[in-house]
Amino acid sequence: MAGSPIPHFHNQQGHAAIEIGVKEFKCVGSKPPFDHPHIYLDMGEDDERVCPYCSTLYRYNATLAFSQTMPEGCAYVENAA
Repeated sequence: MAGSPIPHFHNQQGHAAIEIGVKEFKCVGSKPPFDHPHIYLDMGEDDERVCPYCSTLYRYNATLAFSQTMPEGCAYVENAA
């Protein structure tokens, strides 16, 4: 993903698992101001990864677009200050 923006995902709703269309991403936990450090995660050869901060289980789904999630609405876009 060199040269590409890293997508950010959140789990504001407390889902047991979130499917995403990328293997390299950042987890922010909940939306600010209740977020945790925005941690970079890489699934590598695996199809799942658990965030060490919030324990959200992320699953890779090749049918999803870059910032698409299942359930919907878990992509996070940082506001430019």
